[in-house]
This record gives sequence, C-alpha cells and structure tokens, in this order.
Amino acid sequence: MEVRHFADGCQIAQALLVRDLETRRRRDGAEFLKLLLGDRTGSVPAIVWDDVEQVREVCRAGEVVWVAGMFSVHPRFGPQLSLESVRPAQDGEYSRDALLDGPSRSASQLESDLRELLMTIQNPHLRRLLGIVFSERSPTWAQYRDAPAAKRYHQAYRHGLLEHSLTVAQAVSAISATFPGIDRDVAVTGALLHDIGKLEAYEVQGGAISMSDRGRLYGEIPLGYYRVRRLIERLEGFPPELEQALLHIILSHHGSLEHGSPVVPCTREATLVHMIDNLGGRLGSFDRLEKELPTGEQWSSYDKALGGGAYFGGAAQGAEREAA
Repeated sequence: MEVRHFADGCQIAQALLVRDLETRRRRDGAEFLKLLLGDRTGSVPAIVWDDVEQVREVCRAGEVVWVAGMFSVHPRFGPQLSLESVRPAQDGEYSRDALLDGPSRSASQLESDLRELLMTIQNPHLRRLLGIVFSERSPTWAQYRDAPAAKRYHQAYRHGLLEHSLTVAQAVSAISATFPGIDRDVAVTGALLHDIGKLEAYEVQGGAISMSDRGRLYGEIPLGYYRVRRLIERLEGFPPELEQALLHIILSHHGSLEHGSPVVPCTREATLVHMIDNLGGRLGSFDRLEKELPTGEQWSSYDKALGGGAYFGGAAQGAEREAA
C-alpha cells in the first residue's frame, strides 16, 4: 500500500524507507523512538515504544525496513504509525525506485528546460559564469543535477535543487518585465545560483538527507556566497558592480536576519528572487503535505513551514470529479 493511501485504523505490513530517526524520552525517563518512514508518495511519522535499542540499530537513516503496525490519525498530533515490529527488509520485498520521492517533471525534462533558459541570458559575463556551473562536463553540474533542495520542508529528494532553482528562475524571468527597473539577466542568474551552497550543506545516503559538517558549521548561504565568489575570481574582466549585485542576491535570499540572511534584500533583483524563492518553498510544502495526506482527508495537520494546516478540498475535489 502506498503511504498516501494509508487510512485511519488500517494495519500496515510492508517495506518503507527510513528518512529520519530521533530518540526521545517519556515523562518517566524511558526512551522511545520517533521515525520518519516513507515511499515515493509521502512520509509518515512512526513511534516505537519497545525494544528501542534493537530497533535503533536496524533503523538507520537511508535503510529500508519491513514494518508492521497500525496507522492512525491523532486529532492533535496528526498521522502516525505505531509500530509492533521492525526488521531489515530483504531483497525482493521492495523496489527502491518506489520508495524514493522525486520531482513531478523528469530530470531530463528539467535539464532541457534549464538549458533553454540559459540560452536567454544576454550578458556575456553572466553567460560565462553560468557556463562554468552548468556545462555538461562540469563536476558542479553533476552535483547540482542530483542534489536535494532541503532536508524536510520542500523538494527534499534527488533533483530537488534543480527543480526548485529552475522553477524560481522561470518565475523570475516571467515576472521581471512586469516591474520597471529590474535587470532580468542578473535576477535569473541569481535565482539559478541562490541555493548553490546546498551542494555542500547537505549529504545524501541511501535516500536519507542530513546536514553535513560544513552545513552545520557555516550554513548554506555563506557556502554559496564563497563558492560563487571564487568562481567569479577566475573570470578575467568580470565587472565589480555585477559581482556585487549577484552576491547580494545570494546573501539576502532568505529575506531577513532571523531567517538566516546576513543582510536583507536591498535591490530590486534581490527582492524579486527572495519573494519568488519564498513562494516556491511554501508551494513546495503544499506538494509534500498533499502526498502525506491520508485518503479522505481535506486538511493536513499543523505544519511548521506554513504556520498552520493546509487545505486540499474545494477546487481540487472539483477537478477530480471532472477528471472522473
């Protein structure tokens, strides 16, 4: 059964991918485990109350496990799976492709759309810079193509960074002509490179995403800033004002100091990239929550990224009826 089809009260016995594991303590001091399990259609929290040490050895992030238990939707805590047994999954009990999440567009289509967008950049200095990053022979491109966009909240899967950055850049390109004074080439280049620090900030093992040591020590924004700055230093004659405009987009794209940007957006281009990036991330959270929504439910549980629940009724149900 796919995770998105789990229904309140149903018994589960199948292979799932361990996406995260956390040890917690009850009020009496006893340990229990909170897991995040999933397949390509979504993720579900799971609780282990007994045999904690044994289960912890089995449930390493990125491993595929065979689980049995009951799925329920708690009125306060939302969907969760109470596990009765856990063991390593055996060969033949699962298909890894069915367990790994991915973008709605294929990687080859995303790449084709990216290269089409790159051809529209007119500034020769920005074209050279983008060529270093996105050339088919570039080691950076090989990383960028496969990297996730996040650990949890949006596009947390292979090719997620490409999907997210391309979507932001396409939207920036479309809207840049609507408002006067925006340098489209700078804005689109900044959109494509704004999250490039995530190449070093995240590590992927067997489909499980975690923060790297560099990600924890420096953060993805400084890592992206220094990567792009070093690339620019290799380009003879790159205009200082162009470097300044581009690096400011990277440094400010989270929008505020409390959200991790060392500076706030101070240019039209940086403001546009921040706004579209924020929109892309929030809509990506809706995609994630819809995949996790139990069958028959219209509201998700509380989501930290959105600051509330997400609603999937109304227009969506009407579209389903029309399709039927």
